[in-house]
Amino acid sequence: MEQYVMSIAGLDPSSGAGLTADVKTFEANGVYGFGVCSALTVQTDDRFYSVEWLPAGKIVAQAAPLLEKFPVAYCKIGIMQSIGAVQKVISALKVIRPDIRFILDPVIKASAGYKLYNDAGLQQWLEVLQDVYLLTPNYQEALAITGLEDGEQAASMLSEYTSVLLKGGHHPNKPCIDQLFVQGTVTEFTAGSISTYPKHGSGCVLSAAITAQLALGEVLESACSKAKAYTYQFLQSSSSLLGKHLT
Repeated sequence: MEQYVMSIAGLDPSSGAGLTADVKTFEANGVYGFGVCSALTVQTDDRFYSVEWLPAGKIVAQAAPLLEKFPVAYCKIGIMQSIGAVQKVISALKVIRPDIRFILDPVIKASAGYKLYNDAGLQQWLEVLQDVYLLTPNYQEALAITGLEDGEQAASMLSEYTSVLLKGGHHPNKPCIDQLFVQGTVTEFTAGSISTYPKHGSGCVLSAAITAQLALGEVLESACSKAKAYTYQFLQSSSSLLGKHLT
């Protein structure tokens, strides 16, 4: 039986990150992915020039017919204009499909340097997280969301509201080790060696791969482990900033 997932993310013309990268990741992981656009970006693999945001209503309008027709169990959310927009979209989509689970990748700073979610406060994040199945921040994003000075403490605090995968790519002490925080327990994931080629959109790929694995029936820990292995393969796929999705 075909498994369907959805990505709500920005359109990256380089296809390294965002919507098209998510859909490629979904397909490589064996599920059918729908793509809902949240923003039109002007960027390359190493530079972010500008973004034009789509309002929450237009995002919902794209997603609604698909959710009404197809049994989408998991939806990944990437870049959004604001945490308020995330809240509006999640609330509207849960009316259509109450059992849908959201994986939120809180892209606060694009890999090319552009800052997002500038006006989001901690309380807004905590309210949204109650409707999120998994949050996937990197070390710096966990700090930015909570205002704390230690990423692991930040992830632990956020895990009181939802499960949190603290990505290790920017971790000062545990590079390349991802940590899953679930109800007071912490599980670490590694894959391959630390020596990999950096990639534009690697965070998008990881969260999309987790989304796909969850849709295939993997429990959260196993989904994170398999997604980590897939992302390592993606990082090793070329020496440039643009990776290849290999099945």
